[in-house]
Amino acid sequence: MGNKPTIAIAHLGCEKNRIDTEHMLGLLVQAGYGVDSNEELADYVIVNTCSFIQESRQESVQTLVELAEADKKIVITGCMAQHYQEDLLDALPEAVAVVGTGDYHKIVEVMEQVQGGDRPIAVSANPTYIADDQTPRYRTTTEGVAYLRIAEGCDYKCAFCIIPHLRGKQRSRPIESIVAEAQKLADEGVQELVLISQITTNYGADLYGKPQLAQLLRALGQVDVPWIRMHYTYPTGFSPEVIAAIRETPNILPYLDLPLQHSHPDILRAMNRPWQGQVNDQIIENLKQAIPNGVFRTTFIVGFPGETQTHFDHLCDFVDRHQFDHVGVFAFSPEEEAPASGFDNPVPEPVKEERRNHLMERQQPISLSRNQAEIGKTVDVLVEGSFPDTQNLIGRCARFAPEVDGVVYVRPQGNSEPLGKLISVKITDADAYDLYGDQV
Repeated sequence: MGNKPTIAIAHLGCEKNRIDTEHMLGLLVQAGYGVDSNEELADYVIVNTCSFIQESRQESVQTLVELAEADKKIVITGCMAQHYQEDLLDALPEAVAVVGTGDYHKIVEVMEQVQGGDRPIAVSANPTYIADDQTPRYRTTTEGVAYLRIAEGCDYKCAFCIIPHLRGKQRSRPIESIVAEAQKLADEGVQELVLISQITTNYGADLYGKPQLAQLLRALGQVDVPWIRMHYTYPTGFSPEVIAAIRETPNILPYLDLPLQHSHPDILRAMNRPWQGQVNDQIIENLKQAIPNGVFRTTFIVGFPGETQTHFDHLCDFVDRHQFDHVGVFAFSPEEEAPASGFDNPVPEPVKEERRNHLMERQQPISLSRNQAEIGKTVDVLVEGSFPDTQNLIGRCARFAPEVDGVVYVRPQGNSEPLGKLISVKITDADAYDLYGDQV
């Protein structure tokens, strides 16, 4: 490796950030840099930041401050770098470079400039870059799972969101490139691919003139990987063609991640959601009838400006009615560049938190009931870890997505080490979040 320094990466934020991290690591390794998981031993630490909401910014700032106090040389990348740019260099003398969301592929060039004594800022005003199947990648997930980005950026202008500002307009990868990367990952032994983008059901609209998700799913059906899961699928994007592709392609999991954000038409219109008032009971019921074995996950924002108790009650009733398998709830966070930050009638912080907690508590018995329905079934579980003291295993079944849903605790049969593999497990118990079972 010559005299090239060693680099550690502190990864923050979502799985989109994770893929950026993996590509930066891949490019650095290809260029001969040493990668160290120990930040204390590394010469430089790349902090891939998140800036989506206030809470994530605070985590990013805390990480940067702690590394600065430890006198580490820091390269700031990701959404906060895109957001604040040279302000970060001014605020942190320990920061040696800033790299935006559309420029992470320049990381090797940036590191060369840093070693030459510069403090470069590589931040494109309108990000256009997206990695392809030829871009080096160093995976950081567990053995059996990998994220697969099919598109980047977003063309919508939701009032609460700054993703278009941070990530640019939607740009989809060609089907051939996605399938080629999927095949590489399958050849590495990956058992589960998680398709991600900002709006997965809009995949291909920019590239092909109309969404092509159905065509992509059928093409991925030819790849020898047991599970393919989709994230960020909008309910209005489930055309008959997409539903047919899910039903007819065996390795496409019937897992529907629907970021609904609210149920009341008034709030959806204020949010400027793409479908505004169209997210009604009929859309959800139609999806449940079309995909009867579907697992339904959603996220909601409570405390949006102007949300009254009547609006919130509507949301609670909506959750009760539709019995989602998994629900995430966020308190509204005002973002400077987002229109909603200046909206009238802000909801007080204590009310936001109270509503968030109430909705999560309301969902718990529903999640418990959905999980208890699995008791007695024999399901495939992707093993992702073990407990050395008991030899018990931990993994996920098809109804649980990595990092956001529950897990399955498994009593193994024999002394096998099936890490990264699918095993059969009979479910014997359940709680509101997790399942328990015996390997069969």
